[in-house]
Amino acid sequence: QLQLVESGGGLVQPGGSLRLSCAASGFALDNYAIGWFRQAPGKEREWVSCISRTSTIIQYADSVKGRFTISRDNARDMVYLQMNSLKPEDTAVYYCAAPKEYYYCAEYSSHFTSWGQGTQVTVSS
Repeated sequence: QLQLVESGGGLVQPGGSLRLSCAASGFALDNYAIGWFRQAPGKEREWVSCISRTSTIIQYADSVKGRFTISRDNARDMVYLQMNSLKPEDTAVYYCAAPKEYYYCAEYSSHFTSWGQGTQVTVSS
């Protein structure tokens, strides 16, 4: 059974950095693309980034492009989201998610079938 667990969230000042981690278990991570989403209070879930199985395709939302970097280490079954130059509007619960095995990256949440429990990121002075 696919299991994804996010970690690394916390409180950071504007302009600061955080690195989120997504740990996978119960399956071979290199068979899955992984996406990051976020959801702020009162708002819909928003796609942030996606990385293909072999990292050959990497995509970012315009709102985070140039500030966030997604990466993966298939040998460790880990995916990371390095977040720099954080802004108050980045405050949200961040989720990692996987589509069905061998599926491609996509920007819509319905494409993803397995989700972690989320980690809170708060950007505030």
